[in-house]
Amino acid sequence: MATETATRPAPHAETPPPENFEALLNESMGGGSGFEGSVVKGTVIGIENDVVLIDVGLKSEGRVPLKEFSTPGAKAEMQPGDTVEVYVERYENRDGLVVLSRERARREEAWTQLEGAYGQNQRVSGVIFGRVKGGFTVDLNGVVAFLPGSQVDIRPVRDIGPLMGTPQPFQILKMDRARGNIVVSRRAVLEETRAEQRSELIESLKEGMILEGVVKNITDYGAFVDLGGVDGLLHVTDIAWRRINHPTEALSIGQTVKVVVTRFNPETQRISLGMKQLEADPWEGVEAKYPVGTKFVGRVTNITDYGAFVELEPGVEGLVHVSEMSWIKKNVHPGKIISTSQEVEVMVLDVDPVKRRISLGLKQCLENPWESFLEAHPAGTEIEGEVKNITEFGLFVGLNDDIDGMVHLSDITWEKPGEEAIKEFKKGDRVRAKVLDVDVAKERVSLGIKQLTDDPFEREVSRVKKGEIVTCTVTKVIDNGIEVRVGEHLTGFIRKSELSRERSEQRPDRFAAGEKVDARVTAVDRATRKLTLSIKAREIQEEKEAMAEYGSTDSGASLGDILGAAIKQAAEKEREKQAKDANDEAEKKE
Repeated sequence: MATETATRPAPHAETPPPENFEALLNESMGGGSGFEGSVVKGTVIGIENDVVLIDVGLKSEGRVPLKEFSTPGAKAEMQPGDTVEVYVERYENRDGLVVLSRERARREEAWTQLEGAYGQNQRVSGVIFGRVKGGFTVDLNGVVAFLPGSQVDIRPVRDIGPLMGTPQPFQILKMDRARGNIVVSRRAVLEETRAEQRSELIESLKEGMILEGVVKNITDYGAFVDLGGVDGLLHVTDIAWRRINHPTEALSIGQTVKVVVTRFNPETQRISLGMKQLEADPWEGVEAKYPVGTKFVGRVTNITDYGAFVELEPGVEGLVHVSEMSWIKKNVHPGKIISTSQEVEVMVLDVDPVKRRISLGLKQCLENPWESFLEAHPAGTEIEGEVKNITEFGLFVGLNDDIDGMVHLSDITWEKPGEEAIKEFKKGDRVRAKVLDVDVAKERVSLGIKQLTDDPFEREVSRVKKGEIVTCTVTKVIDNGIEVRVGEHLTGFIRKSELSRERSEQRPDRFAAGEKVDARVTAVDRATRKLTLSIKAREIQEEKEAMAEYGSTDSGASLGDILGAAIKQAAEKEREKQAKDANDEAEKKE
């Protein structure tokens, strides 16, 4: 009995049931099933060695690294007494401390806020802090999100450095809390902002407004400038007053430029922009700056088939036409005379400020070789040269390295037609000629080969007088007359009606080539170098002479007797003349 009594516990020391004991244990530890894995508020009681001590109302304080209270780009600033929210991971670790996490608390809070923003399609703020494959990482107040590279900006961004570490607005495209995945876009926010700016800009846009924009794209004909939600075209001719062959000479993609609205169509919303209009027009007062006849040094900016453009000052160019480039080189491409970027001396030939054109001359600044040639070789000078070319109208003879002269067909020989005479020449032949004329204005030198000798026509025609009867040799019989030769170098023509005083005898076919006839000279044409003759006029003249010498029908002599006597006398004269000609020919042969 005593043993039994001794082992029975006292009434006040009765052991509680097991379930009540567990509840009291949890209460004494300050915990419960709702603490672990939840976010609670705590008070900072101190900072030791970069660790923050926090009292969350449990038997022991918790410790959280100070760095968990910092945000990207900023240092943590904690003071004792501050109230913070932390996440309870465990009641105690091996050291008997409560395991807390500020990052987990921030993440849980952030997820809740982000889900609310995602559901309401609201923007969220975040900081780009890292680069990963295909994009970047963004801190959304403790939650890490993925920013694809294509969603960083409206245009490709070459350097993202300025965007990192700076709070930026983002739009959540997709999120999955279970997997911890969030995809955000900065581009969506910019596009939405641009749409608002575009609407505002279109409403306020007017011609003459000066705006600032960013070069978005460059083409051969100009550049597209982003004005903030709307693009305008900056044509290549409106970039600068000076010549711009391609927009890349003055602009680059991403460059910020100041432009003026030159034209705006509200219906099509097409905007034309200009940069040069913001600068003074260099063409103002251009006539006073570049008077006609003055010489300037300029730079060749462009070469075409028809000439070259020379820049006199930035924005002011003049054209040197191909005909004004060289005194000598004709039909040569300008690129063979001058080159791009070459500095040349030019003369102002004409200024048109209305059409914004200046005509320039390059050859006018050089010695005129035609004037020099005329001074050294006036008309009448004999000169020697080489046949450079043979054309259907004459010979081109090289007189020096710069100048050629031309011998026309009619100036090759006195003896033959030019078409025949030119066949006797070939390229490379050395010929002597006389300078007939030097036309400096037309840049021509006329030469003559036949002028080196006296004109046989003039020598013989000086012996022939109008009204004289001459002996001719028939050279050709044609329908309307006969062609004849008088002497060695004179040619003539007898019309059909002048072949006889008798109409029945006015037939060219009664004559033959080589036949000799007597005719009267009725005209001498030195221009055509031909005689006009008449057999009819000779017959009438002979009849008058016979009538005068042998009497008239009134004195008793018949016309037949008179004519017979006259014919007989004429025949005797002809025989005498032929005998004299034969003697002269014999003397020449001797």
